[in-house]
Amino acid sequence: MGCLPLPLLFVLGFLIGHAIGGTQGALWGAGIGLALGLLLAGLFIVMVRRRH
Repeated sequence: MGCLPLPLLFVLGFLIGHAIGGTQGALWGAGIGLALGLLLAGLFIVMVRRRH
């Protein structure tokens, strides 16, 4: 569950970026989606570790 946002946000960012800005937008959208997925996965791991 912690790594699930990575592929989902990567693909979602790619599709939204492609719809808005074509090939260049797809690249930016995929990069932003990947960064956001990494951030959310890290936040999830920190939250799980704090509970113990």
